[in-house]
Amino acid sequence: MGLPMASRLARRGYVVRGYDPVAERREKLIEAGGLAFDSPSDAVDGCQRLITMLPNGHVVRETLLGGEPCLAGLLARDCIAIDMSSSSPTGTQELAKRLETYSVRLVDAPVSGGVARAQNGSLAIMVGGEAEDVSEVHPLLAALGESIFETGSLGSGHAMKALNNYVSAAGLAAACEAVQIGRRFGLDPEMMIDVLNASTGRNNSTQAKMKPFVLSETYASGFALGLMAKDLRTADDLARSLGVPAPLSKANAALWEAAVKQLGNAADHTEIARFLSSEDAKS
Repeated sequence: MGLPMASRLARRGYVVRGYDPVAERREKLIEAGGLAFDSPSDAVDGCQRLITMLPNGHVVRETLLGGEPCLAGLLARDCIAIDMSSSSPTGTQELAKRLETYSVRLVDAPVSGGVARAQNGSLAIMVGGEAEDVSEVHPLLAALGESIFETGSLGSGHAMKALNNYVSAAGLAAACEAVQIGRRFGLDPEMMIDVLNASTGRNNSTQAKMKPFVLSETYASGFALGLMAKDLRTADDLARSLGVPAPLSKANAALWEAAVKQLGNAADHTEIARFLSSEDAKS
């Protein structure tokens, strides 16, 4: 997601200084009009706005605070860091306190929509933080998304993203199970998806994932199984920390973690269908 987002900003006229450990991605950023660097410290030195799009909040914290030199100390004074990763809400709040030492402000702005919507700038963005900070970065976010939701205080964007992915993952798992049941009865899976999409069972997965990635068995949506499982654990941890009974959230998180154990973190998240048809799922 980071590469198409950075490329879009460069094409929209922003001066984008980027770093990625994969050389091919750095080359593609240059092709899009951005500046690519061989080290993160060179990329962030003196920048006014920093966007992180990383696997999780732990990696974000280690990237900004754990290296030598400390990247947070290289940022321009009063820089606004925008974490667009899917991170823990509480971890984000803790990170903000540590960044204050370096006069760096933090906004959380995770996204939803996948690679295609990152490329055309139509992402949904959930942004949390101080009102003044959110206002300052709004034009930049508007270049990346067409639906920008101001969710509240810092960490609220990450909370909303985790809850969104919980609902999304539950819908995908339900659709996959329904197709397996229907196929065993003798129903045609393609017809089943058509019926669901014309009926109350319609959801994002039935509309955008079941035919192209699950029924086709290509499993190439571009979003990893491990990342989805991580977001579901974040949502369930949030419910537990708030004392909210959420039995379905708990069961969903456990289901996807079991799928990761069998298929691996790098498997596409639509491969949940493969797990649900396996012997491990039956146990």
